Amino acid sequence: MPGKLRVTQTKSTISHIARNRATVKALGLHGIGSTVEVVDNEATRGMVRQVRFLVSVEEIGDAGTGKAARKDATPEEKA
Repeated sequence: MPGKLRVTQTKSTISHIARNRATVKALGLHGIGSTVEVVDNEATRGMVRQVRFLVSVEEIGDAGTGKAARKDATPEEKA
């Protein structure tokens, strides 16, 4: 089962182009401070990349293992 991403909106979409506002809304975010957990796949990573200046992202582990994945961990530490 793929991991998940915890996406939190950190900045307002006011004065940003409609495409960015629509991407934030499509991620399920409703305002500054709102947080959602989305499936970690290429589509959602692309959406997050498009609005990376408006959101903060945290990788959370697989639902079955309960381990959180760290970006700086080596492959041996992740196992």
